Amino acid sequence: MTLNILTMKKRILYTLCLGVMMMIPCTGIRGSDNSNVPFAIYFEDKTMRLDYFHSGNSDQEHFAVDRIVSDGKWAGSKTLLNDDLNLGLYRFEIFAKENDVLLFSEGFASIFGEWQTTGEAKKEWGAFHESIRFPWPKKPVKVVIKKRNNLNRFAALWNTEIDPGSRRVNPEDLIQANNIFTVMENGPTEKKVDIVVLGDGYSKEEMGKFRGDTQRLIDAMFNVEPYKSRKADFNVRAVETPAPVSGVSRPHFGVFKRTPLSVHYSSFDSERYALTYDNRTVRDIAAAVPYESMIILINERTYGGGGIYGLYASLAADNAFSDYLIIHEFGHHFAGLADEYYTSQVSYELDEKIAVEPWEPNVTALLDKDNLKWQDLVKPGTPIPTPWEKGAFDAYSISIQKERQRLRETRAKEEVMEALFQKEKEKEIEMFSKMKYAGAAGAFEGAAYFSKGMYRSAINCIMFTRDLTFCPVCQRSISRVIDRYTR
Repeated sequence: MTLNILTMKKRILYTLCLGVMMMIPCTGIRGSDNSNVPFAIYFEDKTMRLDYFHSGNSDQEHFAVDRIVSDGKWAGSKTLLNDDLNLGLYRFEIFAKENDVLLFSEGFASIFGEWQTTGEAKKEWGAFHESIRFPWPKKPVKVVIKKRNNLNRFAALWNTEIDPGSRRVNPEDLIQANNIFTVMENGPTEKKVDIVVLGDGYSKEEMGKFRGDTQRLIDAMFNVEPYKSRKADFNVRAVETPAPVSGVSRPHFGVFKRTPLSVHYSSFDSERYALTYDNRTVRDIAAAVPYESMIILINERTYGGGGIYGLYASLAADNAFSDYLIIHEFGHHFAGLADEYYTSQVSYELDEKIAVEPWEPNVTALLDKDNLKWQDLVKPGTPIPTPWEKGAFDAYSISIQKERQRLRETRAKEEVMEALFQKEKEKEIEMFSKMKYAGAAGAFEGAAYFSKGMYRSAINCIMFTRDLTFCPVCQRSISRVIDRYTR
């Protein structure tokens, strides 16, 4: 589950220097470009973490610094410092204070950005703890956080200044008490994608289970392309966090627990959306190892998880579809892939009129069909939009969703729900295999929670159904992110 940028378009009315949202004027800050500065001249080989509070409602948002700390060794590239992927609802940029040279940039998404599109955000304020991480600067810098506006362009929301030698900056690394183990090691961190795996709801007696779950699910992810072919480009390490109890909170089922990472189901009142809002604790624990990406395994069988670009992917480790969950949710987190399904219920309030092209690489509003994002993958003669048997699929999928809702309301056992999902998967694969453009790239209507007006690139993909295969567009998008960390 993830946020589609289109749900935000009525609420994002910012211009480049919108004063009401700014703590400091953004005049004099140079715009971003594709240049990369020499790492050793501007940075130490360690990570600076800026923790801040992100608050607001459906129409406004504000920022306040919490703390600035060392987050361990720098794990990212030392040659490609400016993010050229153009992904994420937000983006932060680091400038040298002395001359406004762009030193570092990165796109990201956030829990606040998703929450802002819910009905709750229309009625009350919310506050979420967030972090941005970047190489430790040798001299004072300006930090600018931007967000996409109603034209899909990044516009400045807030900025602050950081002097790495000031009293407000803590350069000491956190002393770690948790056990660490290596799942996969393929080379130096600056040339690899570094993943940290955390677990929540695993008791001290279940640390062996956490290790086994980690190995099993990482193996499952790297059995799917493009991860399979690019396995040598990854390092994977895990940090143990023993809990006093087994399992996590499941509010829809009346189950509440206190666990190390505070993971809970029922985020945004969706019984399957499992997140943690305790960002500070999660970041402190993850800092035990170098990382760019994070996976949180939930010691539960109840179907669920979540994936937010640049934050983390979470999933129920014991569900029969845990292989699907880790691959699907990591697709959101790592590559900014959008959900392609549209018949399942979501908590976001969607705007009916689609007026801007989404930033996610695997879906399109097809506002300009002559310049399709993935046009080079479409064979000549393939019609755009591309026909498929949408009516038959919709009728079947909606019937499954109704049965799914009934099973949840009657508190059916999880194996009953898993059997329904397996039945659905087998039927969908059968239906798709008989369609004319099965396996072909095109523009198939129905994606990103929209039945009409949004299009995905293939009839089937793991971002659409539980079939464990990425379509060519998603595979290429993932590979581009891998390249960013390994070049």
